[in-house]
Amino acid sequence: MTLQSLPMIMTWSRVALIPVFLVCYYAPIEDARFWAGLAFMIAAITDWFDGYLARKLNVSSKLGAFLDPVADKLIVAAALIVVSVEYQNIWVTLSAIVIMMREISISALREWMAENNARDVVAVSSLGKIKTASQLAALTWLLYGGELWGVDWGTLGFPMLYFSAVLTVITWYQYGRAALPVMLETVSDETKKSS
Repeated sequence: MTLQSLPMIMTWSRVALIPVFLVCYYAPIEDARFWAGLAFMIAAITDWFDGYLARKLNVSSKLGAFLDPVADKLIVAAALIVVSVEYQNIWVTLSAIVIMMREISISALREWMAENNARDVVAVSSLGKIKTASQLAALTWLLYGGELWGVDWGTLGFPMLYFSAVLTVITWYQYGRAALPVMLETVSDETKKSS
């Protein structure tokens, strides 16, 4: 393993941690949910480090740029499904649905924008980074759901998830609004070509 391959290894490890946190969560062992939350937290940390290292080491690749968001969406979707089933709460479930809808649609939008040489128009914003951080924190806390260091992390997870869902809607709107001129121009160009 070389230093240059570390970002890609971290991305793949995030995918590999999906079955790990799921097995931990449902395992009939003591502190199963603690271990599940820890596995998810490690995956969340690699989400930040792999991109940072790729830029720092100047080893960004098309494959890495494609796999990184896919790995993010897979592990977040798995965690959202688990907490929705676990808590049986309408607000948790609605938040999960909104987050998954936004993640899938914005991923598709970014792919389409990249094909039209306009990927920078929907580059990740500061608010998008806050949304991701709050989402990962909420899911870690809800997966664990217990008390540690005198803090009830499960209880804190609910408002953090709702906060994340609000940011999800706001950033969904922002990215859509930023992309709209490019989309309209493309539709106009295609209409002219076909007429």
